Amino acid sequence: DLTVLVTGESGTGKELVASALHDLDSRRTGPFIAINLAAIPHKLVEAELFGSGGGSDNDAGKPNQHCGRFEQAEGGTLFLDEVGDMPLEAQTRLLRVLQDGEYLPVGARQPIKTNVRIIAATNQNLHHLMHQGLFREDLFYRLNVVPMCLPPLRDRVEDIGLLVNHFQLQASYDGLPSKNFTPDALRALKSWHWPGNVRELENLVKRMLV
Repeated sequence: DLTVLVTGESGTGKELVASALHDLDSRRTGPFIAINLAAIPHKLVEAELFGSGGGSDNDAGKPNQHCGRFEQAEGGTLFLDEVGDMPLEAQTRLLRVLQDGEYLPVGARQPIKTNVRIIAATNQNLHHLMHQGLFREDLFYRLNVVPMCLPPLRDRVEDIGLLVNHFQLQASYDGLPSKNFTPDALRALKSWHWPGNVRELENLVKRMLV
């Protein structure tokens, strides 16, 4: 039940690793909530993560409240994808969660206790971001309890045959025709450098089946 930091290039399968860790954990009966921090405007990240617990009223005269991802993931796992894109203000709030096990919704006065397992991932070099003052060093060490580095596909070409078979089987469940890859075809696949990694291979296999 430790915090895990998964690093690797885009397309190497970081979210799949996070999901597998959740499925093998004692929390597997709880929710698995994923959030891509790079896809959220910086000014909205804190509200998305921690929710909002008050502030101005809405048109009906009731307090504005927003359920954050920590509340959604209660008793389960929260996967923070692209954690290197998290703004510094949100980093400070996340550090408090990891230290004290509680968070403060935006606009709220009372902190909320939380029971959530954190798995973070990034394709950036967090050491470089720390040197640039863009990522908190104390947060890095809180996240980096169990580091996992996923190698790019070009460094594990021996997996390509297994992955092709897996994607073929998966595609057949989706109604695509079943075809066989010849040894020459597999050798051609292994000679490519795969800048998009496993995601690129998956898309190529589906396209070839079509």
